[in-house]
Amino acid sequence: MESLREWIVSVGDSYYNAFIVEDRYKYYLEGLKITLSISLLAILLGAFIGIVVAMVKESASRVKGLRWLGSICNGYINIIRGTPVLLQLLIIYNLVFTSRNTNEVVVAAICFGINSGAYVAEIVRAGIESIDKGQYEAGRSLGFNSNQTMFYIIMPQAIKNILPALGNEFIVLIKETSVASVIAVTDLTKAAQYIGSRTWDILPPLIISAIFYLIIVLGLTKLLGYLERRMSQGDRN
Repeated sequence: MESLREWIVSVGDSYYNAFIVEDRYKYYLEGLKITLSISLLAILLGAFIGIVVAMVKESASRVKGLRWLGSICNGYINIIRGTPVLLQLLIIYNLVFTSRNTNEVVVAAICFGINSGAYVAEIVRAGIESIDKGQYEAGRSLGFNSNQTMFYIIMPQAIKNILPALGNEFIVLIKETSVASVIAVTDLTKAAQYIGSRTWDILPPLIISAIFYLIIVLGLTKLLGYLERRMSQGDRN
């Protein structure tokens, strides 16, 4: 019993040392701010790229003279999905952004946005193809051209169908940003590693960092569930 009490006190001291001593919680909060900044920028960029690529690919498949655009989109999707995100990050950082004034946070956000865009494009494409063909004809009968039909009629219905898959993609993206530390970004994971190097006990800061990620993901899951319920209510009304 005494040994158990000593073990509990020892574990408590380790976490107190990793979070409270020398205001180390500030390192986590600073890392959390950078992680959220990268994630938000990457999500916005990934959603934009994914929707544009999916719409271009879908439109190109309908027009014979634009098939080459569809081939470019397929090339982008295959290259991104066929290579690890860590390698993409290192290639973009060392090949494209070679200036001394390079902002590593921006580089990471751009890389993760480009990576996510390929997955979002396929999700959106599947959503577009799930819409009944009669919706296209309805749009054209209302006087919309092909692009207007896609924007005003098809995309709103497609986004409603793909929201769960998009949510999963964004959750994966937030967790993937933890590899940004390889280009010297002091995100949440890097902050935990730094604190571990100061305390000579790496496990407590890593677990604290994992709890931060878990809170972010659970919060995003709740938000997506709320949006899905709101959209379902709209359908029933």
